[in-house]
Amino acid sequence: MIYPDNFEIKIGFTQVREMLLDLCLSPLGRQYVNRMTFLNRHDLVQRLLEQTNEFKQLLESDAEIPLQHYFDVTASLDRAAIQGTYLDVQDFFEIKMSLRTIRDSLRFISSAEEGKYESLKALGANVTVERTLIAALDKVVDDAGAVRDDATPELQRLKRDLIAQQAVLRKSITSIIKHAKSEGWTPADVEPTIRGGRLVIPVLAEHKRRVKGLIHDESNTGQTVYIEPEAIFGLNNDIKDLTNAYHRELIRILVGLTNTLRNHIPELRKAYQYLGLLDFIRAKAAFARRVEAVMPKLQKYPHIRWNQAIHPLLYMAHKQLGKPTVPMDLELTQEQRILVISGPNAGGKSVSLKTVGLIQYMLQCGMLIPTADDSEAGIFHDIFIDIGDEQSIENDLSTYSSHLTNMKKFVTVADKKSLVLIDEFGTGTEPILGGAIAEAVLQNLNDSKVFGVITTHYTNLKNFAERNPGIVNGAMRYDHKNLQPLYQLEIGKPGSSFAIEIARKIGLPKHIVDKASSLVGKDKIRYDRMLEELETEKQELEKKLREATKLEEKLKRNVKEYQDLKNYLEDSKQDIMREAKGKAKLLLKDANQKIESTIQQIKQSQAEKEQTKQARQVLESFATEVRKEEPRPAHKRASNGAIREGDHVALVGQDSSGQVVSIKGKTAEVLFGGFKTIVKVGNLEKLEGQVATKPKKEKAGAAEGYTRGMNITQRMADFASTIDIRGEYAEEALTRLMNFTDEAIMLGIPEIKVIHGRGNGVLRQVVRDYLYSVPEVASVGNEVSERGGDGATLAVLK
Repeated sequence: MIYPDNFEIKIGFTQVREMLLDLCLSPLGRQYVNRMTFLNRHDLVQRLLEQTNEFKQLLESDAEIPLQHYFDVTASLDRAAIQGTYLDVQDFFEIKMSLRTIRDSLRFISSAEEGKYESLKALGANVTVERTLIAALDKVVDDAGAVRDDATPELQRLKRDLIAQQAVLRKSITSIIKHAKSEGWTPADVEPTIRGGRLVIPVLAEHKRRVKGLIHDESNTGQTVYIEPEAIFGLNNDIKDLTNAYHRELIRILVGLTNTLRNHIPELRKAYQYLGLLDFIRAKAAFARRVEAVMPKLQKYPHIRWNQAIHPLLYMAHKQLGKPTVPMDLELTQEQRILVISGPNAGGKSVSLKTVGLIQYMLQCGMLIPTADDSEAGIFHDIFIDIGDEQSIENDLSTYSSHLTNMKKFVTVADKKSLVLIDEFGTGTEPILGGAIAEAVLQNLNDSKVFGVITTHYTNLKNFAERNPGIVNGAMRYDHKNLQPLYQLEIGKPGSSFAIEIARKIGLPKHIVDKASSLVGKDKIRYDRMLEELETEKQELEKKLREATKLEEKLKRNVKEYQDLKNYLEDSKQDIMREAKGKAKLLLKDANQKIESTIQQIKQSQAEKEQTKQARQVLESFATEVRKEEPRPAHKRASNGAIREGDHVALVGQDSSGQVVSIKGKTAEVLFGGFKTIVKVGNLEKLEGQVATKPKKEKAGAAEGYTRGMNITQRMADFASTIDIRGEYAEEALTRLMNFTDEAIMLGIPEIKVIHGRGNGVLRQVVRDYLYSVPEVASVGNEVSERGGDGATLAVLK
């Protein structure tokens, strides 16, 4: 049950329905939008949600879905069902093209891989479109909506004869009008025309007796008459006969085609019902994409656990203005069924209540809802709402009387499967009495296990919610310092109306504000002040938490950089030691060979002085060469001088060197071997001159040590400069794009291509916004039309 009758108007669903009507491609889909209603069967709602969600995935994948020729041919089928009638060429054209769309849609969805679009596949499981019927239609009507000349041999012959006779007629009339022009009987610029289905020539009225023939018509001024020359009577008659014969043959064909169509009308009605449902589902999916709606986990019982829920209409309005929409988290369970929202006026209480009503109603009409992916929802059998001024002049009901009438409905009908929404509960009468009645109604609703969202300013209702299980307080957060609403719903504590504070902020005279405070009483002031202090503390704690989170993230980054640097140094040390050991072994081997060779020479020369001297000289030359290859210090330590940005430095007591990137106080950011790290300035030594450049071979070796065998050349060869992100969510696509771009920049790739499809342009906007923000990107633009056009983005890297 939905109460009252104008429920959809109150929550804004009429606007949603109008948007869906605009999104439909044909009257077929609009019929289903108009019939869309509140459902309380879990299996039915689940199926409708799955259908919409699958079509949303289709739209996001930029697949070539058949979306043309959504014709509504219901009237044509109704006429064709009557014996003795026939359809015209336009009717058959619309039937043919729409049947082709139905056939292509069935083929497209059924060809999807197993496990995908199962609900949409089931939707068309019993729909068939006879190929023979489409072939029969295609034989008569072409894709432009014209009758084919070769529909039958007789029609083809008549068409050919008609064309031939028309050619003869044109030749004769051209000769006649040429002679009339030369005689001055007709204006110089006239051409033959048609009157009464026969070809005639315009003749000046004063010369009408000069041309033998039949006068068919005259101009409005009477200065020109239209004469059918006697010489072409027979040709015009022949053409008229052929035209009549052609139309008789065409009607015979259309009658036969209508008779053929009549035998398929039952399955055709089912096929067009399928086409209308596709149109309807596509409209819901398109709307879901506009408001970023998702399919929640659906429970069979009353249940709400929405994360990041937003009002869809407010979201679209804010999006056009470039304003953010504050989402809300809401949970209504068996243990926490009724939420009492309090807070200042214009703080968002009514919007929150309407958001609950609209989203739940959309859900149970089979629409996806604008919440986070991990949200859950349930099924309610009834939704009741009391919002706005329902004063009725006709029924002589005051505003408060109408509220009480609604309350009567709620307490007598609502049960544990009902959702009740009440705005400004208890207002409209004397506050003490209104608050008392509201508290009694709230207790009755709570005893009946009703689910609900209620907004109020009454303190007694806040206190009642605090004392009774099943009810929970909620507050619309408010910046009391600046006296501005934050539009954030916080569950667990009541809110203050901040009436005294707002009055003081506006500038109401001090003595009036003080008098109002004294009239309210110290307890009320103390209560509001406590809420104000709690809000202040909460805001300060949130600020400190954000700062602590930032510091923690920075610490994690520093620890990671330190660990990476440590690993790099360890790997470099091991590689250098391995290389040094290898060189030492080779050097020792060469030295041993040289010594043995020298000794052998001395023995062979029998210790002759000259030979011995030469052997010694060779050995000393070899020793000199070995000493040249001994490692030399790469740099000298500077005796003094302050360390500045750009200086080459080394860690105290170590040989590893780096360059200072920046200095902040007593710490410096230093680039060691491609890694940035934070070091105390006191632990650094300034180096004189430039750091010695290692040979390329050693650099390559160090790089290989750091990357643990990564072959840069091989990575460049294996790198694909194109990435396809179609069908992905924006967040996932952006993560892939960032990694892809970083790798392309690292490898020195000159140009990259991102395939995002067209769709509604969300992915394209995300891709380009990110690429524009990357300093290494020189330019961003569309791919050429032959290779995707604006469905792909090319980025040239610096």
